[in-house]
Amino acid sequence: MTIVVGYLATAEGAAALDAAMTEATRRSSRLIVLVSQRRGEDTAVLEASLEHVRTVLDEAGLGYEVRQVERGRDVADDLIDAAEASDAELIVIGLRRRSPVGELILGSNAQRILLDATTPVLAVKSA
Repeated sequence: MTIVVGYLATAEGAAALDAAMTEATRRSSRLIVLVSQRRGEDTAVLEASLEHVRTVLDEAGLGYEVRQVERGRDVADDLIDAAEASDAELIVIGLRRRSPVGELILGSNAQRILLDATTPVLAVKSA
């Protein structure tokens, strides 16, 4: 089976990756990690993020695939599509705190994933 996880180089991304690794170990599952680039982030930072994720997963001895999310695409759609295409058993996402006004104005990828995914979703917060 497969677990899909969204990763950004943030505390929330690290929490999502940690939770996904725990679930993958517990379930003997393979990971698909979708790494996205933050707005305004340099390409070198993205490459460092990709390398970091691969190193962490290699050290954990987990089976995985790392995919870079294309800029301009909707991250929520990418995660849901990856989960459906791989017949994933779980999607793992990191949550960050937002004010109610920020949620209303900016929308929320996390909310879209929680509401639109047919796959179960594990949402985690950073410590």
